[in-house]
Amino acid sequence: MHFSHELELFPDLTVTQILFKDVKNAAELRQNAVEGKITGALINPTMLLSPFQVLVAANKAVHLHTTGKMKTRSQFSEIIFNLSPTNNISDAFKKFGVSDGDDSVLVVLVHKKEESHLVSDITAKVDGQQVPVDDMSSLSDHAKIKKLYKVSPQEEKCGSLLDAVVCRMAIKDVM
Repeated sequence: MHFSHELELFPDLTVTQILFKDVKNAAELRQNAVEGKITGALINPTMLLSPFQVLVAANKAVHLHTTGKMKTRSQFSEIIFNLSPTNNISDAFKKFGVSDGDDSVLVVLVHKKEESHLVSDITAKVDGQQVPVDDMSSLSDHAKIKKLYKVSPQEEKCGSLLDAVVCRMAIKDVM
């Protein structure tokens, strides 16, 4: 049900994504993350198109963490920030972070291979139904995503919405 991917540039690290719907304790989860009791990023999956989008953000976060150039306080908050098309940290958390009333949550973990127990630890804390990460697109709000990333209909004719989103995530540091 969860999706794990070894990072090519950091082969000792794995990014694991776990998707939940019908979540009843989003406020508690968010509070636990703020207090550091959850070692993962809690993301609103309605603003995501694909697990690949999250992998791009996580890979960038690990790289910035390794080089000491993060703009946020933790690697997990950096993942959320890297999903955003802008450099406004608080706006990134409003758009991509979990809110108290959300009923779906994507948990993103960055861990060493031998720390696979983290998946069961998180699963035990979430009061919701775990679903395959491949179902992420069924929770996506395409209209909000297009508006946030400013994707025009003309741009969608020459590439996918995911292509446009990932390009904007990648270039935000140079624009």
